[in-house]
Amino acid sequence: MFTIAAVVVVILIAVVLGLAASKPNTFRVQRATSIQAPPEKIFPFISDFHGWTSWSPWERIDPAMKRTYGGAEKGKGAIYEWEGNNKVGKGRMEITGTNPPGSVTIKLDFIKPFEGHNVAEFTIEPRGNATDVTWAMYGPNRFISKLFQTFMNMDNMIGKQFEAGLANLKGIAEK
Repeated sequence: MFTIAAVVVVILIAVVLGLAASKPNTFRVQRATSIQAPPEKIFPFISDFHGWTSWSPWERIDPAMKRTYGGAEKGKGAIYEWEGNNKVGKGRMEITGTNPPGSVTIKLDFIKPFEGHNVAEFTIEPRGNATDVTWAMYGPNRFISKLFQTFMNMDNMIGKQFEAGLANLKGIAEK
């Protein structure tokens, strides 16, 4: 009986590891919304980390989070570091590129609870009387992440936060 149970456990582990190994080596999570405001009104909320407290979904998860600002005041070279509860963890963002009022690119480094090095991009495109805003994050998909994704849908988890953040951004930009 023990032998059969051991074989079943080994097979299950092999299946899980095989499923994880079959996942792509990179990932991308992206969400978009339409905001009834010009790009020039939306861009400052994204290109200045000081404004993120008004719309970022992670700011609301841990209002007691410690924040540190450095580098440039806003735009390229601006740095934002955070350390919070186990839901927001610890990390660092640096704006590496801007194309006012059309895009912001951010180097995103997670330190805790899991290390990760990704890129976040915001694209801001006028579309008639509205502006389409897209928030994307992409990067390498390490094996530990692939293993995690075997049990959890990362696109849904992060995507829900992006949707909440974009809804918050829409609310403040349309005022």
